[in-house]
Amino acid sequence: MAQMEYAENSDGTLTTGDTDFRGRSEQMSVEMKPIGYVSTDAQNIPRSWEISDVEGDLVFDESYRDGLSDITPGQHIYVIFQFHQSPKFSSKFLRINPPRYNRKEMGVFSTHSPVRPNPIGLSILEVLRVDGNIIHVKGLDMRNGTPILDIKPESHP
Repeated sequence: MAQMEYAENSDGTLTTGDTDFRGRSEQMSVEMKPIGYVSTDAQNIPRSWEISDVEGDLVFDESYRDGLSDITPGQHIYVIFQFHQSPKFSSKFLRINPPRYNRKEMGVFSTHSPVRPNPIGLSILEVLRVDGNIIHVKGLDMRNGTPILDIKPESHP
């Protein structure tokens, strides 16, 4: 199994490096730079987009504005984001007791836990409207300031 090491660089990018199951260091790294952030006044954020009616905004860097041009109200989008406030992952989080399943112990990869080896989340949100570099959405399960890594349409042409 590979172990992932996570580091946040001074310029805000994320870098990971891994070690293979024999302990050899691989020279692979993944670098991601957020393309935007979540903006919401909501104080109580549901644990999942599936049960959320919370509205807010996805605010993108102005340089990505043209890339948002064909997103329309009523459409659903996948939002890939960083769990930037989750504790650092360790082996104690491999088996957890999620509240949704009557506290039955489960493996982390069979849950939506925000505590993961790579702190990446995925939500499906409803687009309410688009204003320039801002997408107004419904169904937020992300905190104010959450870094957005990418978005994709739920269905594609």
